[in-house]
Amino acid sequence: MLDMPAIRHDLHKIYDLAPNPTLAASMTAEYARMARVVSPADWAMHAPYVAAINALKKERNATILAHNYMTPEIFHGVADVVGDSLQLAIEATKTEADVIVQCGVHFMAETSKILNPAKTVLMPDMEAGCSLADSITAEGVAQMRARYPGAPVVSYVNTTAEVKAASDICCTSSNAVQIIRALEADTIIMTPDQYLAQNVAAQVPEKRIVWWEGSCIVHEQYTAQDIREFRDWNPGTRIIAHPECPPDVVAEADFSGSTKGILDYVSAERPERAMLVTECSMASNISDAHPDVEFIGPCNMCPYMKKITLEKVLWSLHTMTTQIEVAPDVADRARLAVQRMIDLSAPKA
Repeated sequence: MLDMPAIRHDLHKIYDLAPNPTLAASMTAEYARMARVVSPADWAMHAPYVAAINALKKERNATILAHNYMTPEIFHGVADVVGDSLQLAIEATKTEADVIVQCGVHFMAETSKILNPAKTVLMPDMEAGCSLADSITAEGVAQMRARYPGAPVVSYVNTTAEVKAASDICCTSSNAVQIIRALEADTIIMTPDQYLAQNVAAQVPEKRIVWWEGSCIVHEQYTAQDIREFRDWNPGTRIIAHPECPPDVVAEADFSGSTKGILDYVSAERPERAMLVTECSMASNISDAHPDVEFIGPCNMCPYMKKITLEKVLWSLHTMTTQIEVAPDVADRARLAVQRMIDLSAPKA
């Protein structure tokens, strides 16, 4: 566990991190991307960290990959690449930076290290885990193989390196249907998200999909009754659900898609009002790009994603600590599963 009081003390001895309205006012480009959701007072607190991190990135030849669930000051202030798990995995293979800082959760940093074994990959807080990744082990994959002999294993990227290494191919919520359809087998094992598997099965009825009973602590909390009640209270609101939600929730929604799919849908449809049935930061991070859309309604916050803060990003870059390592034999097998996913997801010429 990080000793935050000590870290905070050391950072303030080296960097001027006091709230600075003058500096904040000079960083108009950065602030413009988040002005609808970050107050001027909060920006005055964030700006010194953003300036210090962006300067350190140049010194270290570092790039920051940030998931869509990061808070706006990270997503808009310091990230070089933003996206869902698939987008970040693909971009991790393209970067020429020497250092990758993963603003997301632990399995994402492992994926970046698997794809870039020679690069330094930093995880600002090693305790930024994932309920899905925690729900399955390599032994669990072996159990599923024994139960369904010959069936290929498709593991969500929300898994550890060991689970990826025990799988045949990975998938994300944005390419799961594409991956399943591309496999020749009639019976396919999906781990660890039972709801993603069930939602995919509804779209690929020609396949028999069996699944591990894991779920996301953010998306499993939504219920179909919640959605129906919200629609009654807010008629005309477009309801958009992530496929990690239970199937009856997805059935009640106007659209279901990955984080990238949600972004594309909002950009194309421009509904007057929208409720995003997913993690809280999604609406915050796209609101400035869509000022004509009113994002309303409840959301659930991922406690793991929110462990990543500007303070921790600055500390990891300053000290070059919290480096991710993956055993070479595990990385080699996991890389095959991830690369198969990337290759199958690539647009055909």
